[in-house]
Amino acid sequence: MPNQKTFLENICYTPLVFGRFNKKLNLNLSELEIKQLVNQIISADNTIFQKEGKNYYLQHEKIELVINSFNYRLITANRI
Repeated sequence: MPNQKTFLENICYTPLVFGRFNKKLNLNLSELEIKQLVNQIISADNTIFQKEGKNYYLQHEKIELVINSFNYRLITANRI
C-alpha cells in the first residue's frame, strides 16, 4: 500500500470529477477547494486506506474518496 506522500504527489483529476465530487457530497466547492479538501483527507492521521480491485478507498470521517490504483486519478467521493 502506498504511503500518504505517494498519494499527495500523484493524485490527479479530470475536469468532470469536480462536478461529480460536488454533486455526490452535496457541496458547491471550487476546483481549488476540492483539491485542498482531498489533500487534507489524504494527510489526516485517521484516514483509513483500503485497496479493493483496481481502486483505493480512503475513508475519513463521513467522506470516502475513490482513487484509481494505476494512475492515482480521483474517481469520485461518497458520503459514508
